Amino acid sequence: MTNRLADTLSPYLRSHADNPVDWFPWGVDAFAEAQRRDVPLMISIGYSTCHWCHVMARESFSDPETAALINDGFVAVKVDREEHPDVDGAYMAAASAFTQNLGWPLTVFATPQGRTFYAGTYWPPSATGGMPGFRDVLAAVREAWTLRREQAIESADAVADALASAANTTPSPLPSSAGLAAAAAAIAAREDATFGGFGGAPKFPVATTLRFLQSPLVHREAADAAAAATRALAAMSASALHDVDGGFFRYATQRDWTVPHYERMLTDNAQLLDVAVAEGDESTARGIASFLLDVLRREGGAFGAAQDSESWIDGQRSEGGYYLAADRSSLEPPAVDGKVITAWNGLAIGAVARASAVLGEPEWSDAAAAAASFVLSTNRSPDGRLVRASLDGVASTAVATLADLGLLAEGLFGLAVATGDVSWASAGRDLLDEALDEGAAADPVLAAQGVASAPDQTDGDLPSAVSALAGAALAAWRLGAGSRYRAAAEEQVQAHAASALQHPFGHGSLLAVAAGLIEPPRQLVVVTDDRSGPLAVASRGVDADVIAVVTPAQARAFADAGFELFEGKGAASGLAYDCRAFVCRLPVDDPAELVGER
Repeated sequence: MTNRLADTLSPYLRSHADNPVDWFPWGVDAFAEAQRRDVPLMISIGYSTCHWCHVMARESFSDPETAALINDGFVAVKVDREEHPDVDGAYMAAASAFTQNLGWPLTVFATPQGRTFYAGTYWPPSATGGMPGFRDVLAAVREAWTLRREQAIESADAVADALASAANTTPSPLPSSAGLAAAAAAIAAREDATFGGFGGAPKFPVATTLRFLQSPLVHREAADAAAAATRALAAMSASALHDVDGGFFRYATQRDWTVPHYERMLTDNAQLLDVAVAEGDESTARGIASFLLDVLRREGGAFGAAQDSESWIDGQRSEGGYYLAADRSSLEPPAVDGKVITAWNGLAIGAVARASAVLGEPEWSDAAAAAASFVLSTNRSPDGRLVRASLDGVASTAVATLADLGLLAEGLFGLAVATGDVSWASAGRDLLDEALDEGAAADPVLAAQGVASAPDQTDGDLPSAVSALAGAALAAWRLGAGSRYRAAAEEQVQAHAASALQHPFGHGSLLAVAAGLIEPPRQLVVVTDDRSGPLAVASRGVDADVIAVVTPAQARAFADAGFELFEGKGAASGLAYDCRAFVCRLPVDDPAELVGER
């Protein structure tokens, strides 16, 4: 059969279009059908480069007998978690009440109103290794709904009430230097002293945590913890997690960084590019940039979401076979999910722009600018609002999240600094103002069903919505956009500071912003008509929070646009202004007078 997924925007949903399961895409029609039939929803959430999603699709969703059980007893809904992160977050939070082994594919059984009464992840088709078979799960859930419905509804209501209570937070003061140093030390205590990185198997790059450990405050107040980040990057870069073409795989299944899970995500690689640049690891940085620009970059200039772990080899699907081959030239590479996700492109735009400035590669900043232009023009709804994603130039109907607005804004600020073009900073400020003044639109289907979104408050494989807004606001303030933005960053951090200090490993991005708020920023503005001249080149080695190389005309444009860091600096070329919290020393014209250290 051909179900309703063939014409959707998501490559993940399209890959299920020929399943015998009568899939609905995420939308109000599925809920209406479940209420009409008086049957539960089976909500299956995954993404196109997810290996176990592929496995479950082959084993269960492609099987006619299993599909018949699904179609007879449920309304089946397929969701791309990358296109609908709020939906994924809401049901992932609910699933935590039923299993500690969270991940994807996520399989949720919900009332016709969308409230979860049972959930799990991957189930094999038949019972094996202590795991129940998926067919058995389907039969048991259908029996519970038919014979013990009142208990199922009570369970769903209890989960919803618990999640609503957990969403409440109590603001606290900004963390102190000592508190942040203690948080860094707590993270470092989890270091694997033998193989580097943190924890055992499976082992993840945790770039959000590494960036906090790399902050100037941690380097000064907790040098041993900062060194753990250096060791982690060195261990990963020398391991099987690091592919020969420069990209990093999602995670290693073994403690010693071997046997990678072979999918390669834009999120990981964009953030690890920043980590490598901050560490001064030029070889690793150049390799990551090459992967981003040569593999993930799509037609039009934006970046795709990920490269698959599986590929076709000799007519069969192989996980990792392409990457393990000694000679790849004759093999078809794994597919790239071409979805252009707004937030993720924001991470990549900023990282590539910053790397271009530090490593002297203007072509990279051109690439970042092309990606920014594409996202700002294409990822729009008919009414002009930013949306979550696009594919092949067609915008999704999925609404933009706060993380989309915040991470794209921060990426645009990075691009403005790298290029000297104030238009990017102005665009970033507009997005940030929209996020701060209006918030982001809630997923309309969740809202219609009264299903609460789970607050995005922890930093896992990428910054949370809270951290994204705080980071963008901090970047805006450092450029001189005004004290309003510092206050906004403080508000976001204070709302979650207590939890971040108590559980620092899951709040690396937020703690990095906290460190940036209590450290006076160092800002270096080099005004020159020669971006490749000695003064501009010397600025690359300076340890500062902002390093802007601009022409006199560009400096005046920044000032005219309301970025006060640049006020009074556009009169002459060939001068460098070294500032601490907007208080600048007398300008110098000799590259030797630029002080590298803070």
